[in-house]
Amino acid sequence: MREPDGFPWSGLLALAAAGFVAILSEALPAGLLPAIATDLGISVGAAGQLVTLYALGSVLAAVPLVRATQAWQRRPLLLMAIGGFCVVNVVTALSTSFALTLVARFGAGVFSGLLWALLAGHASRMVSPALQGRAIAVAMVGTPLALSIGIPAGSLLGGLVGWRWSFGVMSLLAAALWAWVRLGVPDFPGKPGGAVQGVAQVLRLPGLRPVLALTVLYVLAHNMLYIYIAPWLTHLQSGVRVDVTLLVFGLAALGGIWLTGMLADRWLTTLIRISIVVFGAADIVAGLLGQSAAVLLVCIAFWGSAFGGTATLFQTASARAADGAADLAQSMLVTVWNAGMAGGGLLGAALLTSYGAATLSWAALGLLAAAWLASTGLTRTPRPTVRRDTPLGESLE
Repeated sequence: MREPDGFPWSGLLALAAAGFVAILSEALPAGLLPAIATDLGISVGAAGQLVTLYALGSVLAAVPLVRATQAWQRRPLLLMAIGGFCVVNVVTALSTSFALTLVARFGAGVFSGLLWALLAGHASRMVSPALQGRAIAVAMVGTPLALSIGIPAGSLLGGLVGWRWSFGVMSLLAAALWAWVRLGVPDFPGKPGGAVQGVAQVLRLPGLRPVLALTVLYVLAHNMLYIYIAPWLTHLQSGVRVDVTLLVFGLAALGGIWLTGMLADRWLTTLIRISIVVFGAADIVAGLLGQSAAVLLVCIAFWGSAFGGTATLFQTASARAADGAADLAQSMLVTVWNAGMAGGGLLGAALLTSYGAATLSWAALGLLAAAWLASTGLTRTPRPTVRRDTPLGESLE
């Protein structure tokens, strides 16, 4: 599975495509909330809970699933998660019941939690230790691609032929991806039965808890704005359309992940703190001067560039802190990430209903300040030392 230059591009891009499908499944409703609400006969705030239930599925399932499957071969788990996306997105596309749609979205979150817990560890094991940061960055490129291309395209498709077709197309993408991963991604062994680790044991690893804390705070701030970006833009009265905003955000996120891929191995902690500061500055300026379309789009671009590399940064920091327990640590990261997503949906809906969209920016700023404080607890951790042929969880001396 190695390519001429020694870097497994095809396999890593298949993992990136899996991330693309996961992010697309997760965030697509943000650009389609009014249409979904009208079709299902619910409020926009209720429609926003399609994102919340997705996140809740990941929160509840990631750690138990990964804990229970530590001894399994890795590729079959990837295929299970991808196949699950195909099924639940078909159900979402066909459902006329809000309750059934929520169940399907919860199921999608379960498969997402499993997938995200596997991606970084799988990418790391496909390359030598010196290339693991680069490999994770490539595997994470699906996130900004979904944000820059997939979600605006899905929103446009939903506007043209209905939101249900957007979910139908995602099911087709998942089916094609299943075949790509089956043929193009190597398999790796899980842990030997006696080497399975517990959650409490992994949580005691130095440097992991600050990563988890800043992740949940950062994602909570991000999702509170991102899920309710349509009413937030309406409040700012800049005249900028939602699809244009999402496109600018996603393109900037691509730049962010490119920079992250180049610099993360050397400047991991610094890049995390820069991301928090840039996002906070963009949030302040947008909240004060966002009536100007030009100012708003610049702020959106800075927000996107700050957010683009966060998946790589947080997963790399988690992998370094956990080393041989990478998959279980990643499942914890997935859990707190999606707790932030779910909390963003709930807190955003509460603020929107009670105080209006103007409060979203300032609530996000407070959360980012807390994330900065959490980042001060980060410690320098060595690069992972797990070889590609080493069973998961066995560190090398």
